[in-house]
Amino acid sequence: MTIYLAGDHAGFALKEAIKKHLAEKGCAVDDCGAPAFNPADDYPDFIVKAAEKLSANPDNRAILFGGSGQGEAMVANRLRAVRAIVWYGGSLDIIRLSREHNNANALAIGARLVGEDDAKKAIDLWLATPFSGEERHARRIAKIDKSE
Repeated sequence: MTIYLAGDHAGFALKEAIKKHLAEKGCAVDDCGAPAFNPADDYPDFIVKAAEKLSANPDNRAILFGGSGQGEAMVANRLRAVRAIVWYGGSLDIIRLSREHNNANALAIGARLVGEDDAKKAIDLWLATPFSGEERHARRIAKIDKSE
C-alpha cells in the first residue's frame, strides 16, 4: 500500500512530520506537495494530485493536511472512488469507524487544530483499522460508487 500525502502551507509542517513518521514505520509514501513552505500556495493544487492518484488506486490511502481539513476533503471527494473524512481532534472513534464502516481511503487533518502526537495516534489507528466488510456497509459504499 502506498500512502499519498498532500498539504498546503497550513499543513506543511505536520505533513513533513508525518512523512518522517511513516517512513520510520516502513510505509511507502508518495509526497504530492507542497514541496516547500509557501504561505501563498493553494491547497487544491496539491490535494488534487494526491486524490487523482488515489482515484486510480483506491486500495491505497491518502492523508491530506490543511488548516481545518475541510477544504482538502471537499477537493478529494470530487474524484471517483475517493472517500475522504475530516478529523480535527477529539475522539478517535471517528477514525476507527471511518475505516470499519465507510472504508475511508483518505484522511484530511486540520493541522491548525491537531498536534503532531495526536495526529500520529490517529493516523496509526486509521492505517491499522480494516474495513469490516459487513454486507450493510459494503452495500452503502456500492451505492455511493454508483452515484459517481
